[in-house]
Amino acid sequence: MKRSVVLALTLILVGSMLVVSSVAAQAGSVSRGGRLYDKWWAETGADGPTIDQALWAMQTTNTRSGGDTWRCKECHGWDYLGKDGAYGSGSHFTGFPGVYDAAQTKTVEELAAALKGAASPDHDFSTLLDDAAINDLATFLKEGLVDARQYVDYSTKAPISADATRGVQLYDGTCAACHGSDGTSVNFGDEEEPEYVGTIAIGNPQEFLHKVRFGQPGSEPAMPATADLGWSVQDAVDVLAYAQTLPTGEAPEVLPETGAEPAPLIHQPLLVIGLASLALGLGLLVSQGLRRAAR
Repeated sequence: MKRSVVLALTLILVGSMLVVSSVAAQAGSVSRGGRLYDKWWAETGADGPTIDQALWAMQTTNTRSGGDTWRCKECHGWDYLGKDGAYGSGSHFTGFPGVYDAAQTKTVEELAAALKGAASPDHDFSTLLDDAAINDLATFLKEGLVDARQYVDYSTKAPISADATRGVQLYDGTCAACHGSDGTSVNFGDEEEPEYVGTIAIGNPQEFLHKVRFGQPGSEPAMPATADLGWSVQDAVDVLAYAQTLPTGEAPEVLPETGAEPAPLIHQPLLVIGLASLALGLGLLVSQGLRRAAR
């Protein structure tokens, strides 16, 4: 076999491996960022904060304190829309803006800088999260967010254009092993005020979608992030439709009513190198084929 053909095949093999490993690493980074957004100290194993986050004093409507004030979701919502989303009024209202719009226009590097206090020194998490965690959180903001208004009717909390029958199959194949066939094997609340899969699905569908896609921080056993399993957002919505038929225990808290999914940004060096290797390898093979045809 000629050296050029061997080189071409080698480039294709190496390129394929780099692309696959880059995509896998990227998926893990996004899902971990989603769990950090939920409760970063549970994901990192750190001690939870006991005092209020510095920016919390800028609002007076949300009376939570301590660790809750450090959760990204408490300020920006499970739907990433902040004051313009499901947390636009009620006990979770803070008046803080969402992160969805900013994520559409800023790069991962700019989002990471904001998490390190570039826009406000009171929003500096660099002393609490290492660079890898900061990058994962920024990557999640850039590539993991979706506009929940496309998938959930905020006035009824019902999923839009969902297939509950397909949701049953997905739930039984992935979720039922831990949560049980009726979603009551794990109680997120307590005996007096139980919270099950159905409770969350009906009471806060935006939270349900976030956790299904990215997992539960610090859970044992680790809750799988369906974003890493190849599930689409529609898959999670279908499961939401089925989960809303499951037992709820106590009636959930009613949340008040309040663009498009962002295209992924290719910024990982391995992915770029891998794609370049694939292109070069394929180009060499094509060139060899043309030379042979011309003989």
